[in-house]
Amino acid sequence: MDITRLSGMIFDLDGTLLDSSYVWSEVDRLFLGRRGIEIPADYTKCICTMNLEQAAVYTKERFSLPDSTGAIIDEWKSSALSEYRDNVKAFDGAAELLTLLKDNGIKTALATASDRVFYEPALKREGLYGLLDFFSQTSEVERGKGFPDVYLHAARGLGLEACECAVFEDIPEGIRGAELGGFVCVGALWGVQENDREELASASDVCFSSFDEIIRRFRTAFSVINAD
Repeated sequence: MDITRLSGMIFDLDGTLLDSSYVWSEVDRLFLGRRGIEIPADYTKCICTMNLEQAAVYTKERFSLPDSTGAIIDEWKSSALSEYRDNVKAFDGAAELLTLLKDNGIKTALATASDRVFYEPALKREGLYGLLDFFSQTSEVERGKGFPDVYLHAARGLGLEACECAVFEDIPEGIRGAELGGFVCVGALWGVQENDREELASASDVCFSSFDEIIRRFRTAFSVINAD
């Protein structure tokens, strides 16, 4: 699959552009731990496609918590916000790839289940924010990342059709949602847990192990185009 011929690139946030998946694992551990609950093995997978409100509703119902969904969200935000603002880093090569794409007329978007309050300061600090042309959140659409809604919203924001765009994801559920929308699906293996790598690779049209690998692919393609 030659993604260099496409006009748009749509990127997931946590585990794809930002090395931030650890933040939510720690938030979950602390939140449930304060209530004497050990994290069930399937919990992270169950909420990984949800936005904060959907995850709060699910968590409240699953564990029969007395907390309101608003209180749950506030507690999560309090735990995660300073980490995103001060410590979360972009993966090596992310800024270089986005710059290369922008310089060569390829449109880029973010498609995330996260909230702007988290990603905006982190992306700005890491020099990525101004390199993205559009920002799409699952809170702005009807369904989560197991469905194509957030990716279709991103493509529309770029003025492109799904077939003109690649979606970069680190979770199989996101890849399957993008596939339903007619996107080219790219597995971002650099942010994937070892036990999910095979499933992600199987679900994707093409996989890459690092941003450097993608950068080399695009640099080669652009050099050929410019030579012509």
